[in-house]
Amino acid sequence: MTTFAELGLAEPLLFALSAEGYTTPTPIQAAAIPQLLAGHDVLGIAQTGTGKTAAFALPILHRLTEDKRRAAPGTVRALVLVPTRELAVQVADGFGTYGRNIRYRRAMVFGGVGQGPQVRAMSGGLDVLVATPGRLIDLLDQGHVRLDQVTTLVLDEADRMLDMGFIPAVRKIASKLPVKRQTLLFSATMPKAIADLASFLLREPVRVEVTPVASTVDRIDQKVMFVTRENKRNLLVDVLSHSSVNRAIVFTRTKHGANRVAEQLAKSGVTADAIHGNKSQNARQRALEAFRNGEVRALVATDIAARGIDVDGVTHVVNFELPVEPESYVHRIGRTARAGADGIALSFCDAEEVSYLRQIEKTIRQTVPIEPDHAWHAEPIARMHTSGDRRPGGGAAPRGPAKPQGRTSGKPAGKPAAKPAVPAHARPRGK
Repeated sequence: MTTFAELGLAEPLLFALSAEGYTTPTPIQAAAIPQLLAGHDVLGIAQTGTGKTAAFALPILHRLTEDKRRAAPGTVRALVLVPTRELAVQVADGFGTYGRNIRYRRAMVFGGVGQGPQVRAMSGGLDVLVATPGRLIDLLDQGHVRLDQVTTLVLDEADRMLDMGFIPAVRKIASKLPVKRQTLLFSATMPKAIADLASFLLREPVRVEVTPVASTVDRIDQKVMFVTRENKRNLLVDVLSHSSVNRAIVFTRTKHGANRVAEQLAKSGVTADAIHGNKSQNARQRALEAFRNGEVRALVATDIAARGIDVDGVTHVVNFELPVEPESYVHRIGRTARAGADGIALSFCDAEEVSYLRQIEKTIRQTVPIEPDHAWHAEPIARMHTSGDRRPGGGAAPRGPAKPQGRTSGKPAGKPAAKPAVPAHARPRGK
């Protein structure tokens, strides 16, 4: 088995890794680091939670230990582009952890906060800049930073860049870079637009693929719970009320929906906060810290905001609303079962979302098991899914007498029926 010491990394980096308890690289690290140290461009296909940050941060830091020249004022040596502010913070923290024993200058650039401190940080020259494309374009247009000295470009979570409409900005930024440079592109999926971008940015890249596109994490116990739309909040409170749910991320499709769900949970006695693009950077960071520290049990998030959430110990992911894009399901449930732990992913599916569930199952190439053991199980919606009927309440005939499964009507439920102390949908597998 390969160790970090065998990869040829500089001693200060090995000391930092040892201090964190890291001895064995993840598959993406073991595959990518030697190629990057050899100077190749790399196209990496990997899901979140696979150790991508270290895969590109360690080679960049290693190069800084070999070339100790200071960056000229207003210039950047290594540029890392990320789609969200949260991911920028996570990546910059990774550089701080791995590079704690070497001297170098790093900074972050993202929107939602004043640009004054960012401009001052860049004025002295930077070895590593972690940036979101929009704010970086603003600072480029204002003449606050030059990119003609960049030797390494990293594009992280390129598929999310595409979803957020950042590809034109990425191309504009790339046009300011030297032709002679090393380029790394990481993406969980490879739609045509990302393949075209890779062809534009990379020169004879080495392709590193450690997980199949749109595959799910084996350690995640996935379940779908059929429920009417008006009973979803009751079901969510029920799920989160059990002691086995130590830390949960709840996904909604809209920012307004995230706020409403967080408020409903708080009123029901479940500590919760919402995180989405309309919140200030400080508010989002406070919510993340409270979630990490255990002050908040449930973090309600939209897809874009959640891409930067990298928190160990998330026991449950709840899809309060199924995503329209099936690939987003993979990213969502990947928030749990990190760092070798098991995890549970529960998806609430109402009548209007049955088609979304079918697309998800087609994408992940497996059927999500049904969890009927809850007081709000909606058997008519379950039959819509199993029969292939796409109509809400559609006329599929039941296959024999329907077994009662709690309330199946569209009326809001009151107190749920008696349940075991830890129901099946909250129990980790094998326990």
